[in-house]
Amino acid sequence: MLKAYLRHRSAALLLLLLCSGVFGAVFALYHLPLEAVAYPAGLCLLLIAAFILRDYLRYRKKHALLRKAAELPENLLTTLETFPEPLDQDYTAIIRALLSREQAIESQAREQYQDMLDYYTTWAHQIKTPIAAMALHLQTQDSPLSRSLREELQRIEQYVEMVLCYLRLGSSSTDYVFREYRLDGIIKGAVRRFAGQFISRGLALRYEETDKTVVTDEKWLTFVLEQVLSNALKYTPSGEIFIYLEEPAVLCIRDTGMGIAPSDLPRIFEKGYTGVNGRGEKHSSGLGLYLCAEICRRLGIGLSAESTPGVGTTIRMDLSQNPLRPE
Repeated sequence: MLKAYLRHRSAALLLLLLCSGVFGAVFALYHLPLEAVAYPAGLCLLLIAAFILRDYLRYRKKHALLRKAAELPENLLTTLETFPEPLDQDYTAIIRALLSREQAIESQAREQYQDMLDYYTTWAHQIKTPIAAMALHLQTQDSPLSRSLREELQRIEQYVEMVLCYLRLGSSSTDYVFREYRLDGIIKGAVRRFAGQFISRGLALRYEETDKTVVTDEKWLTFVLEQVLSNALKYTPSGEIFIYLEEPAVLCIRDTGMGIAPSDLPRIFEKGYTGVNGRGEKHSSGLGLYLCAEICRRLGIGLSAESTPGVGTTIRMDLSQNPLRPE
């Protein structure tokens, strides 16, 4: 702190030394007796020392106040102490003006984001009505075309759910409800939604019941399971999909599909990352697994992936992490 003060006041201290040198040279040229100047010089040095000490203490206090203000939250920075010096007052006024503008910009940005959130949430809910109507209409028909249309309609519905999930994750409010659920009931509900795709693609489902009870949010866990199953179906042209439990409570969904490239595997849960398979699909958004990872993090579920190209992929959900109590 002292070194910083000396650097800050170096010009004034240098001027003081020069003035002292001038007076000393004048006294020496006129051969004035030392006793005539020693006493007033001593008093001047004492006054100068007192002034420097007082100035240093004020400097240290100001520095401490500014360091403390830098640690305050933004909403308290407007209480920044006003210093007596005119230049410091100008700096304080500038800081308060900048804070006021920043708060106005943030408030406007929050309002715009909330408007966008409300609009897309309303749109997502409204689009569900024609989707449900088309699904009901297609249920009355049974042909290769109707089955194909039902599958595409299901994919549209899943994309809408992804939009709603993405919006809810960015919202400050949550709708998590943690209760005890039979894990098999949640799994069967997710599998039932893709029954048509299993049949139309000729894929075998090897499901071993878990006989497990978990504390979780049913809606959000169902979303994760559906996303993982959707990916398994998408990238498994032929073969099998396995659902089983590893002890103590690790739910595994394994497919015999094309697998994931080793270079892509560490990044598959990143937002917007599609990888080699996703770029080949050309319709992949790179949001599905990212949303799964975010939801699992909030549910206290460990999510990991293991894959071998040409052999298949295994997604593991560790339901034993961070045990929760039902509400």
